[in-house]
Amino acid sequence: MSQTSVTCTTRTMSTLKSSKCLSINNMNPSIKAAKYAVRGELAVKAEEYRHRLGQGDKSLPFDSVIFANIGNPQQLDQKPITFFRQVLSLVENPLLLDNSEALKTSFGYPQDVIDRATTLLAEIQSAGAYSHSQGVPAIRNSVAKFIEERDGFPANAQDLFLTAGASSGVSTLLSVICNSPNAGVLVPIPQYPLYTATLALLNAHCVPYLLNEQKAWGTDIDVMHQSMKDAKAAGIEVRSVVVINPGNPTGASLSADDIKKVIDIAAEESLVIIADEVYQTNVFTGEFISFKKRLRQLQQEQPGKYDDVELVSLHSISKGMVGECGHRGGYFELVGFDPLVQEQVYKLVSIGLCPPVVAQCLLETMVNPPKAGDASFEVYNEEYTKIESGLQKRALALYDAFQRMEGVECQMPQGAMYLFPTINLPAKAIEAAKAEGRPADEFYCLRMLDATGVCVVPGSGFGQKENTLHFRTTFLAPGTDWVERIVKFHAEFLKQYE
Repeated sequence: MSQTSVTCTTRTMSTLKSSKCLSINNMNPSIKAAKYAVRGELAVKAEEYRHRLGQGDKSLPFDSVIFANIGNPQQLDQKPITFFRQVLSLVENPLLLDNSEALKTSFGYPQDVIDRATTLLAEIQSAGAYSHSQGVPAIRNSVAKFIEERDGFPANAQDLFLTAGASSGVSTLLSVICNSPNAGVLVPIPQYPLYTATLALLNAHCVPYLLNEQKAWGTDIDVMHQSMKDAKAAGIEVRSVVVINPGNPTGASLSADDIKKVIDIAAEESLVIIADEVYQTNVFTGEFISFKKRLRQLQQEQPGKYDDVELVSLHSISKGMVGECGHRGGYFELVGFDPLVQEQVYKLVSIGLCPPVVAQCLLETMVNPPKAGDASFEVYNEEYTKIESGLQKRALALYDAFQRMEGVECQMPQGAMYLFPTINLPAKAIEAAKAEGRPADEFYCLRMLDATGVCVVPGSGFGQKENTLHFRTTFLAPGTDWVERIVKFHAEFLKQYE
């Protein structure tokens, strides 16, 4: 190649490079600041290992990868509920309804499946058509009835917004609440990193309040008050408080008294309560009490005191025994909001046109499942109960394994899909982590992945009390082989760094 050609090529490449609008240095800094640990480096590496195994790589010290880093039930062999999927198949392909006898005799579709799909299609017209921006009115009516039956208090379909998963609802709500760079939101620590990531995107402040690990990860009202005081001193206007119940990553299930304490501080400080209740059917100890039910009870008991409390509660088809993460469906309910603010929430969701219509139909089947006496009830009840009991058994098996591991402390599982054990690591392991420029819990989790193929998330990705180390793991994966892998790894890790 001549000197001229080289010069021209170099100049052309340089010109192309310099003409780009975006670089890592001039893009939106809020996006760079956001962190989301559950799909970070460990998850990427686990996916690489999964691909290598799929290509026949025999060099790894394990024969399967267990993605215990994220609550994704159907990735870990949880089977879909038959009734839900049968209804969806007809909603997606209405031509099948032209021969309902064949559906029943050849494919085993019960009559109530056919009836439900027919009813839903009459409301949505087509799964490929936009719906009302707030969600199909008839489906919102079903959700309102579900909430009324759950809580014993009325619900209004006009206050319900169907969403593309609870995450979409959180983003919408925080966008409305965070009105300036001085806005802050009380967030439990440890927390699901959706909240800190979304606040980073909005250039708003996370105001952390530590949960009490020694009291089953309960809320501590004194800690919340101190966090409020510290935030105000720093010039932050705290506008909302987030509660995840049952907890993620802790699995804690809040008592009626804990819920009252949060509602009290919201009433005193004029905070919007964001109640993330997506794990409400995943409760092993005690019972689930919704924030709305407790608020309505308090409003009855002490008229006037709680009248101005603003509450938004979220639910999802992704968790519980449904586990339909990929369909992206959910809802939030506004309680006690100014009607003019609610109009603005509607405008904001309208910009996104509408939530996925198929997911809305799936949400309807979740809140309105087959009842005793319906043709599908027996199969539905058997599948639901089997998933529920399996989750609880695996939670206890994992808890028992942690009890056998030296230097590991873990709270008894109460709910959700996770355990969040404390790990006490040797000084040499902590020094080795520092040498790699990593937090010690991240170092430990990476070594676990390399040795076992089990992908968990370091506690530093969720926030944790200073000078403590944790990791979060789901208990969704079937069997116990992967649990024993963790036990063996831990013993060898301690021996290596003792």
